[in-house]
Formats: sequence, structure tokens, C-alpha cells
Amino acid sequence: MSGKLKLYGFNNLTKALSFNIYDVCYAKTAREQKDYIAYIDKEYNSERLTNILLTLTDMIGARVLNVSKQDYEPQGASVTILMAENSMVPMGDTVVSHLDKSHVTVHTYPEYHPDTCLATFRVDIDVATCGEITPLSTLDYLIGSFDSDIITMDYRVRGFTRKEDGSKLFIDHDITSIQDFISPEIRKVYDAVDINVYEANLFHTKMLIKERDLQNYLFNTDVYELPPKTRLEINSSLRREMIEIFSGRNIF
Repeated sequence: MSGKLKLYGFNNLTKALSFNIYDVCYAKTAREQKDYIAYIDKEYNSERLTNILLTLTDMIGARVLNVSKQDYEPQGASVTILMAENSMVPMGDTVVSHLDKSHVTVHTYPEYHPDTCLATFRVDIDVATCGEITPLSTLDYLIGSFDSDIITMDYRVRGFTRKEDGSKLFIDHDITSIQDFISPEIRKVYDAVDINVYEANLFHTKMLIKERDLQNYLFNTDVYELPPKTRLEINSSLRREMIEIFSGRNIF
């Protein structure tokens, strides 16, 4: 919207964004699996995840109240940040400060398929905000912060606020799709599907990477050292795994 809405009191809307990414790889030998875990520990440790979330809170104009983080063995991490937005609310002849509390969390989940030697690492980020703050503007930053083969996003606006005339307002910004908040440069890399329920202010988008460079999915193995048949089999396994995750069901 072009300008701020004139509301009665303060904005009581709650906006929740759930952002999930899947990083898939091929790790057949014990050495490759060990290298994969080392990669996970480096790329998805709590320190790096905390820095990503701190940048996110700064981007949406929130203030950090508390940070809690934890690393796990053999891999994985969690970070929780409590944040707030200060707003000034007129009350008669005085002005009082209202604190809109909100939070952002990130959790990581490793999974391994013993038959196909495919390893999948999932990162879940949840951002809940109150008032005028919306986390949708951070999507380009979040997508660019991770190696994402599959991305699923859910956005919901709950509650209502009131305009100055007393009428209820159940959403305070224009949106037809989560994709509207993702840059064209990123969108062209992925196939995307929307499932939206406009009457309930529910928006869902899932994205699947279009092209795969097999070398990016191998650990300490040169793709050209593999025979063509093996390369084809690994590519087929990766494709099946990604399609099932993207579809949310067992297909093959």
C-alpha cells in the first residue's frame, strides 16, 4: 500500500511466515557421509543461523529482545529470537508506548535414505509478527542465504484491526501470491505452484529447482569419474526424491 492506514488504536493483525528449504545430496560411502555432516555443521551451525535471523529482524525493522541458540550432535541447530516493535499510541491527552511482541525461529532436520544413498537436510524458519511489520520482504534474502533445491512457504494473516470509522480490517496490505514478493531473477530458477485461500488470508507457494548440476550434489567425487550409467542413475534418484518432496507425497 502507498501509505500507512489510519487505524483506531493500534494494529492487532498477526502475520506468520513459514519458510522451509530442502538441500538434497548424494552420499554413498562412509567418507562421503562424513563429509556431508561436516558440510552441514559448517553451513547450518547456530552461529551462522543466528546471524541470518538477526539480519532478518533488522530488515523488517524489529528490535531484538532475546536470543537463544543451540547446536546438536551429530548435526543440526536451533535458534529462537524474541523481537518487538515499539509504537506510540495516543490515549486522550497523553501518548503511551505499546510493544508488539513477535518472534522468529529456525530449526534444522537431517534425513537419510539408506537405499538410494540420498541425504536431505531441511531448514525451517518461522516468523511471527504483530502490527504493521510483514516478513514477506525478506524472502529474497532468505532464499539467497541457503542452497535450496525445494522451497515451501506459507503465509497467513490472522485477527483483525479497526479503521478510524470502527469497521474491521482483516488484512492491511495487498497480496495475491507469495511469488509477488520474490524477485524475477530467483523465480526463473524454480518451477513454482500456488495454493491460496483468499477468503481466509492463507497463501502457500512451493518451488522446485529447474536445473541440476550433478557435481553440486557429490562429495569428494568428480562427476566425470563416474560412468555415464551411474551418473544417469544418480540423477534419476535425485529427481525422484525432489519431486516427491515437492509434491508432498510418495509417487515412485
